[in-house]
Amino acid sequence: MFSYRHAFHAGNHADVLKHFVQLQLLQYLNQKDVAYSYIDTHAGAGVYALDSVQATKTAEFETGIAPLWDRTDLPEALAEYVNLIRAMNPSGKMRYYPGSPYVAEQAAREMDRLRLFELHPADVRLLADNFTKLEQHQAAQGKRSTVRGKRVIINKADGFLGVRALLPPPSRRALVLCDPPYEDKQDYRKVIDMLGDALKRFPSGTYAVWYPVLQRIEARNFAEKLKHLPAQSWLNVTLSISGPTPDGIALHTSGMFVLNPPYTLAATLKTVMPYLVQVLGRDKGAGFTLDSGDQSTPRVQDKRNVTRRS
Repeated sequence: MFSYRHAFHAGNHADVLKHFVQLQLLQYLNQKDVAYSYIDTHAGAGVYALDSVQATKTAEFETGIAPLWDRTDLPEALAEYVNLIRAMNPSGKMRYYPGSPYVAEQAAREMDRLRLFELHPADVRLLADNFTKLEQHQAAQGKRSTVRGKRVIINKADGFLGVRALLPPPSRRALVLCDPPYEDKQDYRKVIDMLGDALKRFPSGTYAVWYPVLQRIEARNFAEKLKHLPAQSWLNVTLSISGPTPDGIALHTSGMFVLNPPYTLAATLKTVMPYLVQVLGRDKGAGFTLDSGDQSTPRVQDKRNVTRRS
């Protein structure tokens, strides 16, 4: 049950897609002067050391953040994501990579609330330790909260179930990020069930789901099932860094599916996704797809393979 550890995969191409989209969603919420809740159903450890035994064993960050690290031609929106990671590496050496809780902590404002769920016993301890260290660092710099209530709450609990008690949020504004490991094929069904229930409780919320594109039947049908959930609108983006591998096991494609996305997201992705394919792509199988729809109009699809550039 607890075999998955994200430390082996931190900073890979799937993380780049996930955290870039996450940052765009948070920045959009920041435009309105009303607090919101960020809810992370599978928070992980929060921060990952790219020079750890786990990360160096697979070196998956070489498929994602590493090729972007020294680029000087990043599109503006992508530069904001890379700069967030550079800021946590003040020496200039690429050593630490943020998980989604840290991305949220950096992007959210003081009045916004982070509610983080993690069930893995080791990772939830690391998550708590990382936020304790962050709070101590901020206190040492004289930064203390001026709003009532606890800004960050970490729960050692099943996020699929825990999200129910948080919806609707007091401010009626929220981003829910769902990023399970999908090692158990039941995770696909649990995501659908959770979102169906969440949309009943809080129809106007924004819900973002990361998913792997794999050969197993649950993965192949997943995005289509998400499109039939009763949201006002949806957006689906996938990134492939290569064609399928001979063993059919290695992850080469992943997606982010957003229910009730901001209207600005599609235009941003149309600019950034070709760039990511050019820089991260490893063969002619590299490419991206982008499609969207709502309850009243047919979906619009953009599917491209872009030649890689150095």
